[in-house]
Amino acid sequence: MTAAKTRVSGRGRPSKAKGLDLKETILDAAEGLFARHGFHGVTTRQVAAEAGVDTALIHYYFGAKRELFDAVFLRRAEILNQAREASMNAYVKAHDPETPGAGAMTVEGVIEAFIAPLLRISQDGGPGWKSYFALVAQVNNTPAWGGETMARFFDPVVHQLVETLKIVRPQAEYRDLYWCYQFLTGSMMLSLSETGRIDSLSEGECHSSDLEAVRARLFSYCAAGFEAVIAKASSAA
Repeated sequence: MTAAKTRVSGRGRPSKAKGLDLKETILDAAEGLFARHGFHGVTTRQVAAEAGVDTALIHYYFGAKRELFDAVFLRRAEILNQAREASMNAYVKAHDPETPGAGAMTVEGVIEAFIAPLLRISQDGGPGWKSYFALVAQVNNTPAWGGETMARFFDPVVHQLVETLKIVRPQAEYRDLYWCYQFLTGSMMLSLSETGRIDSLSEGECHSSDLEAVRARLFSYCAAGFEAVIAKASSAA
């Protein structure tokens, strides 16, 4: 029997090292179940069974199911936010007008700096990341509390994207930039969730798991939308 499936019994407090391992095991189990069945389709008892621990241990570490869900969401959100923040900062620095030979920033370049880290992590990070991106896509489309959850974990890096785009296109209205982000995040999360929809729709011509094909198209697609909305608004002014 694997360590992940070894049931933990007894009422003693786990050691610090063992506790960290158990917490990760619980989070991994919860992440996979939430990604497949959604928040309301999963019970803490099911998470405990998947992780091979007593239900009481989940309450000990995380509290109620919503707190467990938030812990699942936060664990990887911090990594994504740091990666995207660093990527956009590096892009801005590389295109500093005071740097000799530095080209001007572009809308497509900013969007690539924002999205590319997610594609890289999804490609290199293993099955846990696949589950996480599927989970984020679900939350992003949950009217009851998805917006509040996304705001709590991702708003700062989204505002950074919008402010950077405002530098590139200072004539753009903020309302247009936020609408364009709304459309961008839908395209981005559908691509990262790898639902298989395009596989059947294209009769095998395209594969949702082909993130290199996504990389070759998504940045320019989103940038063209931004540019078209901004240009139309400017011409109407």
